Amino acid sequence: MPAHTIHGFFGLLLVALLALGGCTTATTVVWETAKKLHEDRSTDAQFTDTKISAGLMTTLAEKDVGLFLDVNADVWDTRVLLTGTVTDAVMRQEVLRQVRSDKRIQKIYNEIQIVSKAEQEQRRPPTQRHNAAEASPVASDFWIETKVAAKLVAAKDVTSVNYRWRSVRKTLYVIGRAHSRQELVQVLTLMRSTEGVARVKSFVEIKPTPIG
Repeated sequence: MPAHTIHGFFGLLLVALLALGGCTTATTVVWETAKKLHEDRSTDAQFTDTKISAGLMTTLAEKDVGLFLDVNADVWDTRVLLTGTVTDAVMRQEVLRQVRSDKRIQKIYNEIQIVSKAEQEQRRPPTQRHNAAEASPVASDFWIETKVAAKLVAAKDVTSVNYRWRSVRKTLYVIGRAHSRQELVQVLTLMRSTEGVARVKSFVEIKPTPIG
């Protein structure tokens, strides 16, 4: 599919997703499913990464349901980017230990941040917080991620479906694949210029698309 067609498709999709408003779960499912239709990698690679991610989140939920809410595991070509927050270094290491038990994983980037119990409480979904009337910092991170999505979808010569990004406390983490250094520079520049982003940490690999 030509790049301009992809951008047009995802542009319309993004508008539809934004119209869902607070329906975060539905938005995430639709968006992730649509992205996989056009990634520059095999279906087998996508399937393997999906199984790794689902397995990790299941393992964390079984260990502590709070980890399922507080920690993210984004996988690209069996490389895992861990983001989110926990309240102490012991739990951070425990998450890493659980992830290391999956032998399919080739590399782990542990970017989980340690926060106070009070801040962790505020980061939980409204139904999981004692004071649901207070705004969650996660809302700010969600809108940063949404604004980044809009920028990358609209960007010329950027294959946005090959990137995964997470905003945690205004730090944007990104993993995936760039076709060239020029594309990666463009992506990181767009991310850094997004309102609300304090810094960007990249774990993107540069892999040109094979010819033929």
